[in-house]
Amino acid sequence: MLLKKLCEASGVSGNEQEVRDVLTAELGEHITDWQRDKIGNLIAVLNRNAAGPKVMIAAHMDEVGLMITGIERNGLLRFRPVGGVDLRVLVSKPVLIGKDRIPGVIGAKPIHLQKPEERQNPIPVDQLSIDIGCSSKEEAEKHIRLGDYVVFDTQFEELHEGTIKARALDDRVGCAVLAEVMKADFAIPVYGAFTVQEEIGTRGARVAAFQVMPDVAIAIEGTVCNDIADNPEAEYTTEQGKGVVINFMDGGLVAHRKLFSLAVATAEKEGIPYQFRRSTSGGNDAGAMSLTGAGCPALAVAVPTRYIHSPVSTIKKSDMEHAIKFVVALVKAIENGGLE
Repeated sequence: MLLKKLCEASGVSGNEQEVRDVLTAELGEHITDWQRDKIGNLIAVLNRNAAGPKVMIAAHMDEVGLMITGIERNGLLRFRPVGGVDLRVLVSKPVLIGKDRIPGVIGAKPIHLQKPEERQNPIPVDQLSIDIGCSSKEEAEKHIRLGDYVVFDTQFEELHEGTIKARALDDRVGCAVLAEVMKADFAIPVYGAFTVQEEIGTRGARVAAFQVMPDVAIAIEGTVCNDIADNPEAEYTTEQGKGVVINFMDGGLVAHRKLFSLAVATAEKEGIPYQFRRSTSGGNDAGAMSLTGAGCPALAVAVPTRYIHSPVSTIKKSDMEHAIKFVVALVKAIENGGLE
């Protein structure tokens, strides 16, 4: 399963090579025209010289994670987050370090030794460390180097009723959707951009869009889903099992109105379940692409993803499948003059 391979690849921002390798192997039989750049973006191209609007579809390969910043005399490892990691859930989480996947666990002083006020707040990063079982700095240095990337050690598995649990579903689910979209038959130029460093400022999308200069841009995300216990339904951002998410506004983009309307009309025409993202927080590659050159119409679509930016997330397979069908149909609608 492609999504399993993607989620099991290590790809913290700035270290996306394993994810690129998975995608290149998956699309090797379907794509003969590739673009790669110095920052690490991987762009699959269909119909480069065809007539019609140039559509760029982006999904980011990187995930939030950690980086080793120090080794203590007792062999414990200091670290810092890469991207917006939820610090509240770090304690006791198993991790894998570097290319050799050295196993470790994030530790802190036990609750018995914490002051009452400390128990009320997340433990600061500078009071956490990673334990790999070494008892000295010299021993740890045989296995670990400063700057090594750290990912959470989370097993990919399918839970009840088509629910997938994994690490990095933001945005490996978007990469899986985009890979399937790029296998479809289009007549216009379509650029599938698997971007880097989205989690630290949509850096890859800016570079990729500058190369492509699209006429239309679409980002595919694993977005916030908070349909969980004790959260009033009126405050839900998205809901699992309710279909693909169409985003009308976030912290980096107000969706192009004509493209947004075409997206809604396409979903309804094709009978594809959809929902709106009912929050304007955050941002994604769509905002970066919309500002490239003279600007272009842009839209973000997504798969609802619970517990993003933590060691484990969940999605519904049905939402992912609806996202694939929707993006293909939307590109077809653009191909047929839907934005003219």
